[in-house]
Amino acid sequence: MNKNSGFTLIEVLIATLVLAVGLLGLAGLQAASIKNNLSAYNRSQATQLAYDMADRMRANKNESINPATGNVITAGTYLTVTMAPTAAADQASCKTTTGCTGAQMAQNDLFQWNAALTSTLPSGTGTITVVAATRVFTITVNWDDNRDGAVNTSDPNFSVSFQL
Repeated sequence: MNKNSGFTLIEVLIATLVLAVGLLGLAGLQAASIKNNLSAYNRSQATQLAYDMADRMRANKNESINPATGNVITAGTYLTVTMAPTAAADQASCKTTTGCTGAQMAQNDLFQWNAALTSTLPSGTGTITVVAATRVFTITVNWDDNRDGAVNTSDPNFSVSFQL
């Protein structure tokens, strides 16, 4: 019996070491899971915001497509106006169905969309482009998914294309 004294203590130390390594692996898995969950949340928010802008453009179609000819208005508000806020009076009047023009509504839509992008997504930005020949509009939403302080090619983006 004297030869086996201390053997149980070594077994306990080894078991503790194995348990510690397993718990460290579990903590790493939990951190990766949280990061991927946040990334999936951001992607779903970008999807929702892109479809929101597409619906706004469909509702105010005459600012993008000439109703008489059916051609794309390349100088339309959705394509040319920066996402600056409209005057307070314009914003208040655009809350009613007949209170503002199509151009004012488009500018108000762009302002609200930009505000939602920047408040919902980290460094969120959006662009709207069109291929005039096919009348296909593309809305692209970018955000800083890896949180390195810049939106670049290593970050994901979401694009949706639709035809008016």
